[in-house]
Amino acid sequence: MSDGGIDRRTFLQGSAAAGLLALTPAGALAAADADAPRVRRTVRLGRTELQVPDIGFGTARLTGDEALVRHAFDRGITYFDSAEIYTDGRAEETLGRALAGVRNQVALTSKVVIEPDTKRQKMMDALEGSLKRLRTDRIDVYFSHAVNHPGTVQNPEWSEFVVQAKKQGKIRFSGVSGHGGRLGECLEYVLDHDLVDVVLVAHNFGQDPAFYEKFTASMDFIAVQPELPRLLAKAKQKDVGVVAMKTLRGARMNDMRAYEKPGGTFAQAAFRWVLAQPFVDSLVVTMTSEAQVDEYLGASGTTHTSRDDLRLLALYEARNGATQCRPACGGCLDACPEGVPIADALRTRMYARDYGDPEFAQREYALLGNGAAACASCGHQACASACPFGVPIPELTRPLHGWLAGAERA
Repeated sequence: MSDGGIDRRTFLQGSAAAGLLALTPAGALAAADADAPRVRRTVRLGRTELQVPDIGFGTARLTGDEALVRHAFDRGITYFDSAEIYTDGRAEETLGRALAGVRNQVALTSKVVIEPDTKRQKMMDALEGSLKRLRTDRIDVYFSHAVNHPGTVQNPEWSEFVVQAKKQGKIRFSGVSGHGGRLGECLEYVLDHDLVDVVLVAHNFGQDPAFYEKFTASMDFIAVQPELPRLLAKAKQKDVGVVAMKTLRGARMNDMRAYEKPGGTFAQAAFRWVLAQPFVDSLVVTMTSEAQVDEYLGASGTTHTSRDDLRLLALYEARNGATQCRPACGGCLDACPEGVPIADALRTRMYARDYGDPEFAQREYALLGNGAAACASCGHQACASACPFGVPIPELTRPLHGWLAGAERA
C-alpha cells in the first residue's frame, strides 16, 4: 500500500511475532509474576497516616539473610519490624544493609526495653544504636518493648524521651509492645493518657473467648485477657494504630500440613482470623524463608474467615492447645516456690520444638539465668495444676534445662 498503511501480509507477520514474543521466557515470567503471592492490601496505621501492608515482616530471628529481606520487599512488604535485642543487633544490621537505597519506600520500627527507673539518656543511647545499625536517620515507630508493669509506662522519662526524639526527627511515632500478663493495665494507662501512636500486641484466635465459644461451649473455660478486644477497640476509637503479633499461636505448622488445601494453610487461616478483627490494622510475623514469605502473603487482602479456616484453627487447638502457653495468661506466674519463670521457660520450649529453631531457643533460655534447672529434680510439683488451660507444666519443664543449657539439644 502506497498510503503508509499496513498490508495484510505485514499485519499477519507482526501478529505472529507478537504471539511468539508472548511465549518467550520473559513474557511467561511476567505473567507468572502477576499471579505471585504479594501484598494485596495496604492500610492506614491509625493517626500516623503511614500506609502499611496488612502483613509485615518480623525480624526476631533474622541474622544476615539480606536476600530474604529483598524478596519480601519485592513482594510488596514495606513494613519491617525489629528491635535492638533481636539476634543481638544483627537483625537491625541486616535490614540496614538490605534496604539501603529504598529507605524512603519502607516503614522501619524498632524497640527498646525499659524499666520503671530507666533514664532518658539510656533510652537515647539505645535509639542512637538502632539508628546506626539500621543505617537511617529516623525510625518510623519506636516502641517501649515488652511492657508488663504499669511502672514502665508511667515512667515520665519515657514520655520526655519521646518528645525530645520526635523534636530531633529521630523518631516519627511512638508505641508500646507486649504480651505479658499485665498488658491490659499498661494499655489502659497509655490510652487514657494519650501516650502512644501505635500499639503492638499479641493477639490470635487462642486468646479470644468468642472463638472458643464456637467449640468449647460445654467446657469449664477460663478466658485469657478477655478485656483485650475492648482495649484494642478503644485504641481504634482514639485512632491509635493496632498491629498484632504472635498470630500463629505457637506456629506448630508441620502438624497441620496433612489437613491443608492449596490456598488454605493453617498460617493463612490464622492470619485471616486476625485481619478480620475490626480493631486490627495489620500484623507482623517472623519470616525465615522465601517460601514462607510467599505462603504468608497468600492471606493478604482478605478481611474475613471461611468455614474451612475455622475448621483448621479448631483442629490446631485440639492438637496443640494442651502444650502451649497463651500469651498474657499469667496463671502460673507465682506457682513455683523455686522461682522458675514457667511461662518464659515454656516460651523457649516453643521456639525449640514448635518453631524448629533450637539455636534461637538456647539464646533466649540463657537469658533466664537458672531457667528451669530446678524442675529436673522437683519433688513437690506445686505448678501441676496452675495452668487454667490444663497445660501439664511439670511434664514440659522437667527436661528443658537439659535440652537448652546442658549437653543435650532440643
